[in-house]
Amino acid sequence: MNREGFAVLGRLGLSFDALVFHPQLNDVANLAGAFPDTKIVLNHVGRLVGTGAYAGKLKEEFPRWAASMKALAAHENVYVKVGGLGQAINGLGFEKQAEPPSSEMVANAMRPYVETCIEAFGTRRSMVESNFPPDKVGFSYPVFWSACKLLTRGASATERADLFAGTAARFYRLNAIG
Repeated sequence: MNREGFAVLGRLGLSFDALVFHPQLNDVANLAGAFPDTKIVLNHVGRLVGTGAYAGKLKEEFPRWAASMKALAAHENVYVKVGGLGQAINGLGFEKQAEPPSSEMVANAMRPYVETCIEAFGTRRSMVESNFPPDKVGFSYPVFWSACKLLTRGASATERADLFAGTAARFYRLNAIG
């Protein structure tokens, strides 16, 4: 993105939704550092790539992804959308299973990514996102939401309120509506 154009977002009080692949997370961190007054939300936990040159390398790439996410979270103007892990590009393999996965299976596969995001950003800068219909190649909508409930079982009522609504409402300034 052109930084001159990006600078206009801040002047207008607007935010930016970043959809990048996980090897590009440091570019988002550089952008966040250059424009600390502009809110940025990272979509799909930093868009894991588990296909092509990255096929079969999720475990190998996880430490790199986690370190990049922690570095990105150091920028207070950056938030994260937690979800978007059902597509084949992520390499989690849901679409290859003979039977649709259960909520427990989805929760277990997503757990390292969800927990890393919440640990790095906190619940005040993390928001659960639905990425449907694209994620339906991996699992159903009800299975996804049940997995999210399982993943947040240990969270307090306040933390869950942030994850499922509050953070998004604050980030997108939705509280003034209605």
